[in-house]
Amino acid sequence: MSHFQGIEVAAEVVRAAQAGEPRAHEAIYRACQRPIYTLIRRLVVRAAIADELFQETFIEVLRNIGAYTGEGAFGGWVRSIAVSKCLMYLRSPWHRSLLYLDNDDESTAPMVLLDGASLPEAQASASADVERALATLPALTRSVVWLHDVEGYTHAEIGRLLGRTASFSKSQLARAHARMRELLEQPAGSTSCTHASSTC
Repeated sequence: MSHFQGIEVAAEVVRAAQAGEPRAHEAIYRACQRPIYTLIRRLVVRAAIADELFQETFIEVLRNIGAYTGEGAFGGWVRSIAVSKCLMYLRSPWHRSLLYLDNDDESTAPMVLLDGASLPEAQASASADVERALATLPALTRSVVWLHDVEGYTHAEIGRLLGRTASFSKSQLARAHARMRELLEQPAGSTSCTHASSTC
């Protein structure tokens, strides 16, 4: 389930932030920091880049908060900015030039939350295989999986975000699910899948 479900920022806090009230800015940051970072970290493997995109996202949220009209959930508006930042990066020549650096263990390490606490050990253990399988997917394919299966985007929405079609999104998701099933069905300790061969 998307971490953006259940984010509640009172309308008066948004209005105060639009008026430039620092305490309202801080309240929005506290309400949104974890879901923003969680989303970015799932779409972008490299932690250093994810940190940069997190900062850029929040700067844009505060800089453009006046553009939020109140139509739709505030969390959804924030999410759209974070997704846009991530996909712009993933489509960039800079990202493609760094693909060969992403075949390390960083992508399968337990995610560290902003307060420095790792995910609960039992939860991390239960999801470790899925995390590893997801990490072997190419970046854009991984993005399609996360946006569709977790964030709830439709194929048409994903296609528009990627500058592609809904059919492209559907085919990427089908291939990703098939690949992940294949990896998850392998016996423990199998090394037939090599992260280095994927473009994460």
